[in-house]
Amino acid sequence: MSTMDLPATPLRRWERFTLAERLGRALFYLIALTAIMWSFKTIEIIPEFLYDAPQQTVDLFARMWPIDWSWYFPVVHPALVETLHIATLGTILAVIMASGVALLVARNITRSPILNFIGRFILVATRSIHSIVWALFFVAVFGPGALAGTLAIAMHSIGFTGKFLSEAIEDARRGPIEALIASGAPPLSILIKGYWPQVKPAFLSISIFRWDINVRESAVLGLVGGGGLGMALDTALANLYWDQAGLVLFVIFIVVVVTEILTTLVRSRII
Repeated sequence: MSTMDLPATPLRRWERFTLAERLGRALFYLIALTAIMWSFKTIEIIPEFLYDAPQQTVDLFARMWPIDWSWYFPVVHPALVETLHIATLGTILAVIMASGVALLVARNITRSPILNFIGRFILVATRSIHSIVWALFFVAVFGPGALAGTLAIAMHSIGFTGKFLSEAIEDARRGPIEALIASGAPPLSILIKGYWPQVKPAFLSISIFRWDINVRESAVLGLVGGGGLGMALDTALANLYWDQAGLVLFVIFIVVVVTEILTTLVRSRII
């Protein structure tokens, strides 16, 4: 039989997505577009306020300049030190509490599904509530000040820190652990000699990274009574002292940049 007598095979057409996938993507885009249009309608953007927004912004920065540097040492410097203390102490408390929760979540440490669920619930619950909301709660309980800000930072950081610590524990190599178990080592020795050397770099890196985040968050918690630079900024704004508000904003910007550089250098040395 010659090649001319063979039946012609239909050409196959390659498509990146199936019909169901194309319909799903179209439905997703339609829902996203509907949500965007609904959001614009809900927030009620007034065009008249947008027209003079550039002029108002320029006028606001003009009021902040020149910065009132005489306000730094009497007010801003103590608030800056308090902000760093809030971030540092809050991070330490969070790491201590998150370490215990991470041991509950790590399935190679805790075999009980009930305890795993309780640990994950704690991580999700603390992480889902914003630090400002925590600050409002602790201000209502303990009153305004650094204590409320510290506890807010600590509670909000448990979820983030505990999640990554538990993942680092679960990723630990099994070989050293099995060797310690075979030698009859007690559970505490297994944690210290088996898990800790493997988890230590991640532990330090996560703690430093969280401290960097907490410095930024603690700088604004004072707006709701959490102490630190936020209270100095709130005082300046309440009294319409724009040059002093500019000083606080400038200090916050410098602190964020410096802490970002420092934490990046330290984490690069650790990792």
